[in-house]
Amino acid sequence: MTNEQHPLLPSDRLAQAEHFTAHTAASARRQTKRYLTSKTGHYSVLALVSVDISAIFADLILQLLTCEGRIPLKDGEKASDVLGILSLVFSCLFMVELLASLWSFGPAYFKSKFHCLDATVILAGFILDVVLKGMLEEIGSIVVVLRLWRVFKIIEELSAGAEEQMEPLQEQIEDLEKENHGLREQVTQLRMLQSQMA
Repeated sequence: MTNEQHPLLPSDRLAQAEHFTAHTAASARRQTKRYLTSKTGHYSVLALVSVDISAIFADLILQLLTCEGRIPLKDGEKASDVLGILSLVFSCLFMVELLASLWSFGPAYFKSKFHCLDATVILAGFILDVVLKGMLEEIGSIVVVLRLWRVFKIIEELSAGAEEQMEPLQEQIEDLEKENHGLREQVTQLRMLQSQMA
């Protein structure tokens, strides 16, 4: 067989495959970064945090009602187990969000102290949920405290969304200020011409 029938050597095919893989990874990274910084991304995280916090409060209320005897112990334990599984699902989702953020933004993600603290809380909550599940009752209270940290995540997501909405307005203000400055110069020139003609 001639080279015309097989124009690409194996090393050329390997180079093309590596180039395609690198291009695909870079494209996926850009799309992930765009999603995480978009309104949809912020609102998705906001929704997850809100549902997670609601589940935490539901579990606390359930435990109080069980302790007071208003709910049978067996029913309370079943509902608590379901909420525990839901809690673990949310921990996993927040880990995925953290890993996606690290992959998209790279080491620059840790330039923000808030992101460092948030990553620490997510990791600690995930480890306590997965590794120490059911070992000690006191650890459960630590998990709850760590989870309640996510209230601050809601505030951060809302402020990021507000900042996104402010950017176009800020650009419009700057454009209007430039236009206003130009119009003032024109008025000054017209007044000078009018005074010279008079």
